[in-house]
Amino acid sequence: MDRKPLDRKPLEKTSRRERQIMEALFRAGQGTVAQVRDAIPDPPGYSAVRATLRILEEKGLVTHQDREGAYVYSPTVSRETARRGALRGLVETFFAGSRMDAAMALLGSPDAKFSREDLDRLAAIVQKARKEGRS
Repeated sequence: MDRKPLDRKPLEKTSRRERQIMEALFRAGQGTVAQVRDAIPDPPGYSAVRATLRILEEKGLVTHQDREGAYVYSPTVSRETARRGALRGLVETFFAGSRMDAAMALLGSPDAKFSREDLDRLAAIVQKARKEGRS
């Protein structure tokens, strides 16, 4: 059976390196290629970072300004928007789109430790979803 590829939004189709670069930009607010390269773990070469920033710009996730001959890149989406998009991609890829399976994998992990405050926050989220009819 042939399946059509999923039409994912740009945030859902970011690579690990693209996400690292986005995170570096979120932390700093903006940066040149060199600054971004210095802010990511195990960085690739300068040209690879520049090319990845260009790809992110083509996806509409970053923009740049030319400041005295150097491009300074900034994210065009909020960190929260980026997180949600990346999470949607993760859930689709590894959990066949099942939010419940993803939540159970996180919450049911034997090494998951939760403070009382964490559990209270989770309970409040569940209660709110029920009130909103999302059950």
